[in-house]
Amino acid sequence: MDSNLGCLRRQTLAVAWVAARANLAYPLEVLGRAGFLAVILYIFLRLWQTTYEQSGSDKLAGLSLPDMIWYLSITEAMWMSAPRLSQQIDQDVRSGNLSVLLLRPMAYPLYCLMSNLGERSTRFLFNLLISFSLALLLVGPVKLCAEGAIMTGTAILAAFILDGLAHILIGLTAIYFQDTSGLTLIYTRLTMILGGMLIPIELFPDWLRSLVKFLPFPYMMYEPVKLFARPDWQEYLKVLGGQSLSAIVLTTLVALVYRHALSKISTNGG
Repeated sequence: MDSNLGCLRRQTLAVAWVAARANLAYPLEVLGRAGFLAVILYIFLRLWQTTYEQSGSDKLAGLSLPDMIWYLSITEAMWMSAPRLSQQIDQDVRSGNLSVLLLRPMAYPLYCLMSNLGERSTRFLFNLLISFSLALLLVGPVKLCAEGAIMTGTAILAAFILDGLAHILIGLTAIYFQDTSGLTLIYTRLTMILGGMLIPIELFPDWLRSLVKFLPFPYMMYEPVKLFARPDWQEYLKVLGGQSLSAIVLTTLVALVYRHALSKISTNGG
């Protein structure tokens, strides 16, 4: 039993490492992201400068203007690091390539999750280096601490797993729908808005903030990044608890849809 678990662990790490190394082969893409991030962060800086001036307050949602720009630098780095996982799975399902990929010694959803995690982690680190450099240039440094970095880093890793599970679920629904691009678009826009990528959730209207806390989207972006600005161990444990619950729900849904997909492949003989 232990040898099987050890073998699975080595396989999953190997998949993540191969995906991470493959992403390093495109330096021009890194430069392109740098330019795009520079434009986006500068636009955000000008927008939030006006917002702070109009509000007459030094802080919004407990964040000063420099804190807000650093917050946005992390959320943008996270957003731009996401591979097109659901589209790839959609293609595998609809083209019949899934039946070939099942020959791998690892379950297809697990392979997709680990490959996505390796690729996205590499992209995120590059994006973060770029966005932090830009934030430092635009608004200067902010107060940092090792505890906040540890909390944020581990929570962001869990957020990537959550987002990966959601994309796997959407991609696998290609067995029910002719095209899942619409679902992907809806999901990404909900994550962008309700995940707090553009605006911290604390600035939402009360009714929307009360609704959002029951959804997984804040745990994919806002809650992990909030720990960067306001590190707190009790809040960190709450974030991990919410992420764990969301992961259990998403994993269950992925397993159910994947099992149905396997039954259809078996029934159709391909």
